[in-house]
Amino acid sequence: MKTYRNLYPQIVTFSNLLLAFDKARMGKRGKAGVAAFEYNLERELLRLERELQEETWRPGGYTSFYVTDPKRRKISAAPFRDRVVHHALINVTGPIYERQFIHDSYANQVGKGTHRAMERCTQFVRGYRYVLQGDIAQFFPSVDHAILRDILARPLRDESTLHLTERIIASGAGILDSEYTPHWFAQDFNAGDGQGSLLALLRPRGLPIGNLTSQFWANVLLNELDQFIKRELKCKAYLRYVDDFLLFHDDKAQLQAWKLAIAEFSAGLRLQLHPRKSVIFPTRLGVEFLGFRHFATHRRLRAGNAPRFRRKLERLADAYAAGELPLEKVNQSVQSWVGHAAHGDTWRLRQAVLGSVPLRPPVRREVAHG
Repeated sequence: MKTYRNLYPQIVTFSNLLLAFDKARMGKRGKAGVAAFEYNLERELLRLERELQEETWRPGGYTSFYVTDPKRRKISAAPFRDRVVHHALINVTGPIYERQFIHDSYANQVGKGTHRAMERCTQFVRGYRYVLQGDIAQFFPSVDHAILRDILARPLRDESTLHLTERIIASGAGILDSEYTPHWFAQDFNAGDGQGSLLALLRPRGLPIGNLTSQFWANVLLNELDQFIKRELKCKAYLRYVDDFLLFHDDKAQLQAWKLAIAEFSAGLRLQLHPRKSVIFPTRLGVEFLGFRHFATHRRLRAGNAPRFRRKLERLADAYAAGELPLEKVNQSVQSWVGHAAHGDTWRLRQAVLGSVPLRPPVRREVAHG
């Protein structure tokens, strides 16, 4: 494996921090933290540059909240200045890891994304009789910091870059403890006096959902699984998007053998397959992936998506009619859902949902004159 040195001076340049700022603020210019940083942009960037060059920068605290779309997830947002640092680090180190990724890894990479992942899924559905649908249980809360640090360090021979990486990883310790169910692995029972297993169970874990670094490092960690499936298992039809992955084959028994091998390999990363969501079934039944059920000839929106958006649209329409929400915000939400739903055969469904919720103009309030 090729190794890299002298990366840190590239990370902490003013020009890289400015580029990182542009990326970090994308789609978030209306946020107070972003606006405050931008108001004193040069001073803020020079301050970050100095802290990083002197290696005195430390991550700030996270702001956490829950979203349900459709499953409940804890999102943890770092301060905006920290997000600039995250982008600056990935600007320089990201390409090093991306060179190792397989072709059919689709998350958080330029030129990839959900649309291409769905196209690839449909291609495999058309070509194979069976699928192993895999899911890592509690993935982000389960990420073991020691294992992730070791994997990230392999190509890096730059102590300052490694220290920066370690500080960001450590900042997420405990953030997702409330979302994690402790799990013992088979190797824990081969630890002699038991101290090894206890220490492994108590090691820091968890990557905050919401960080660019978390999303990218998830790919680096699960690239270990990708390489195992492609190089060791020799699976020709495989793709992954974050912790959801699919293996296709015409032999159901082969998929069953692969499932056992994947479970054992994942345990070495202290990750476990979801016992209910990791299943093998015929592709003719349709493969649920990225919000759609994929068939050989068409795609259907996942059950529950349309009713859930209709309820949301009703709330938005009520807020607009009450004068509490501008029409622009309603339109943004509608366009976002339409853009997603349009990836399937949903024209009639979209017409039905959008036509079922009328938009009433805001009520004008009379101003009393004394």
